Amino acid sequence: MTRGHAAGTAALALGALGVVFGDIGTSPLYALQTVFSTDDFAVKPNTVDVFGVISMVFWSITMIVTVKFVVFIMRADNDGEGGIMALIALIQGERLGRSKLKWVLIGAGLFGVALFYGDGMITPAISVLSAVEGVEVAAPGLEEFVVPITIGSLVVLFSAQKFGTEYIGRAFGPVMIVWFAVLAAAGIGQLASDPAMLKALSPTYAIDFFTAHPKVTFISLGAIVLTITGAEALYADMGHFGRKPISRAWFFVVFPALTINYLGQGSLILEDASNISNPFFLLFPDWAHIPMVLLATVATVIASQAVISGAFSVTRQAMQLGFVPRTQIREGIKLFLDWYFEYYHIKK
Repeated sequence: MTRGHAAGTAALALGALGVVFGDIGTSPLYALQTVFSTDDFAVKPNTVDVFGVISMVFWSITMIVTVKFVVFIMRADNDGEGGIMALIALIQGERLGRSKLKWVLIGAGLFGVALFYGDGMITPAISVLSAVEGVEVAAPGLEEFVVPITIGSLVVLFSAQKFGTEYIGRAFGPVMIVWFAVLAAAGIGQLASDPAMLKALSPTYAIDFFTAHPKVTFISLGAIVLTITGAEALYADMGHFGRKPISRAWFFVVFPALTINYLGQGSLILEDASNISNPFFLLFPDWAHIPMVLLATVATVIASQAVISGAFSVTRQAMQLGFVPRTQIREGIKLFLDWYFEYYHIKK
């Protein structure tokens, strides 16, 4: 590999950090907290449950994201493009004629596209709102400004789309490097005082947890799945950055940072059961809470970019395959403001 090619791959990997991994990268904010608060605290903050949950989290990320998406599915591209529509295009290219199997597979793919659009509609609103609500921790008096700040953040985010994914990735990439570095540093700081938590990387703890509490395990899986939200963006955005830059960003930055942070949160919960109230922020010292609220808000805004870019990719592919009419992408801020003023009966 030439030096210029290596630099290009590194630049694409940096862009991928800002566009592709925002959603899954912000899961530590709420995932474990949700696990230990499901069904009247069915998952207990004891050694068996904590080790079992952390083991399940690690192996869920490993098998679904690393093995399924990065190792296998990302190899099934359509001239470099990824996403569900790329798979549909491959199905169309197979010699299946007008068989029922072909149309069943295409129908299943289109259903998956519909689900992805649904995710793209709700993720920005929910993730940004939940992050901005963290401002109340530092300044409770700002509660009435949560919704306006959220709307303003989303307007800025969507208006930035006209500059293109490449420029957005360059702007967001460095911020996400800081975010993942902070995730890893917080986890390492906790693990340094309790390295025994590293044993949770063994799948035996997940198996023991399942055999001891099958019903509780099933309930907890509904929350553990939050740790892999956004994984489909790896495949959907492959056409923007390529398979190798995304894979390298995952293996060298995102995967290690997420693993270390979840291990640190597990150790913190075992240290004091009351930490289940918010294990992510409690990983940090008191003086760092306000900066972390601000950084988490920025990171969660960036997380919305993953599904937005994926929606652009899927729409373009759907147009190329003839599943939707040719669509003109227009600047949406004026349309949004017109709707907003009309809905709330506000005079311009």
